[in-house]
Amino acid sequence: MTSWSLRLAQRRDVGELLVLEQAQFPEPWTRGMLLDEILNTKTRRYTVAVEDKVIVGYLGVMFVLDELHVNTIGTLPGHEGRGIASSLMDDAWHDAQLRGIKRATLEVATSNTRAQKFYYRYGFKPVGVRKNYYERTSEDALVLWADVPLLLSTVES
Repeated sequence: MTSWSLRLAQRRDVGELLVLEQAQFPEPWTRGMLLDEILNTKTRRYTVAVEDKVIVGYLGVMFVLDELHVNTIGTLPGHEGRGIASSLMDDAWHDAQLRGIKRATLEVATSNTRAQKFYYRYGFKPVGVRKNYYERTSEDALVLWADVPLLLSTVES
């Protein structure tokens, strides 16, 4: 049983999301970038996992035509390995299925093997490399793609 709940991110969450970004990434998003993403609900969907009134994880995706792009995902340090990221990804996958999304993509640092293993569980596979993708570190990014599984509907007998 999970002790957190999921909800769509709101403007008031930006401060906590900034803390998570800074703890997770060498090139964290800025307050303005996060706010723009959260408020752009036509093509973006940002979800947070909340436990005891604290955001313990978040996921941001973008919709382009019939594709989903994972922009960012993170878990509050000390809360890794509890299934928070999986809950967020499962929720995004289900939303994508309801929207008729067929494919998903993302970039991940070549050194981030933990994240790669996580994405491989969702059917992502490497299809290329973006050289020097991360500006601060000059690190390459793997480009991953996955097919979004069809939503199985239940048929009443």
